[in-house]
This record gives sequence, structure tokens and C-alpha cells, in this order.
Amino acid sequence: MASINEFFRTEYSRLVRFVRRLIDDAADRDAEDIVQDVMLGLFDKADVTAPIENLSAYIFSSLRNRVTDMFRRKRDVASLATLVHESVEDATDVLEKKELREFMVKAIENLSDEQRAVVIATEFEDRSFRDLSEEWEIPIGTLLARKSRALKKIKRELAGSV
Repeated sequence: MASINEFFRTEYSRLVRFVRRLIDDAADRDAEDIVQDVMLGLFDKADVTAPIENLSAYIFSSLRNRVTDMFRRKRDVASLATLVHESVEDATDVLEKKELREFMVKAIENLSDEQRAVVIATEFEDRSFRDLSEEWEIPIGTLLARKSRALKKIKRELAGSV
């Protein structure tokens, strides 16, 4: 355990630079968050009876995997703005912008409480899934699934109204 602590103490800035290169479009804070998540995960799951042969390779691999997971989550989660924009092109002839806005409000109101809460928090309050997960004590995957189902339901309702 002492060698892990020493490794992170001496290599922290190098690890953050490595993650920044992988996520060049993300904020500096994201890179530090990823390094800290990997560190915490390593300490939480540390098994002193099973030594890691190459600590540096293990950590850099873990960082790369965490960045990949982050990009998958971002890609998989559509935004309400994207959904509306895509639908406006199809629905412009039938619905005017005011009608579309009213439809969106009604569609959001028709969602389950859990789905509505996630959509409102992420789309209108600009909250991150990580913050919501910690505050609501719900896994990020569950929140992502709720939002995905909510947006699919809104899209179906919008397609049905055209």
C-alpha cells in the first residue's frame, strides 16, 4: 500500500497530463476527477495478498479504460436539445415552434417521476450525472437508463403527433 501512495504522490501530475491528452476537449477538472476515481478505486479494491506486477502499467491502463467509459456514456446519452432539433426538421410543417414547446412541456409532464427528474436536472438545471448519482444515491447507469427511456418516449410521442 505504501508503494501505491508513493506512486500517486510522485506521478500525480504526469497521470493528469496523460488523461488530459486523451480527453483534450474536456475541462482540466475532468482529468483530475478521472485520476482521483482510479486512485480511489485502487485503494478500495486493494488486495495486499495479490501484488500488482507493474503498478505503472496497471494504473495507466485503468486511466485509459476510465476515459473510454466516460466517452461511451457521453455518446450514449442524447440531449433533449438534440432530440428537439432533429424533430423540428420533421415537424416544422405540422407544428409551429410555440406548439412544439407546449408539446415538449406536456411530454415531459407525462414521464414517470424518476424520468422527469433526470431530464429536468440534466437538461434544464445543467447538473451532471455524477452529481445526481451522489446526491440521490442512485448509480449513474440507472440515471443514464432513465434519461434514455425518457427521451425515447418523448421522441415516440413527437413522431406520433406529426
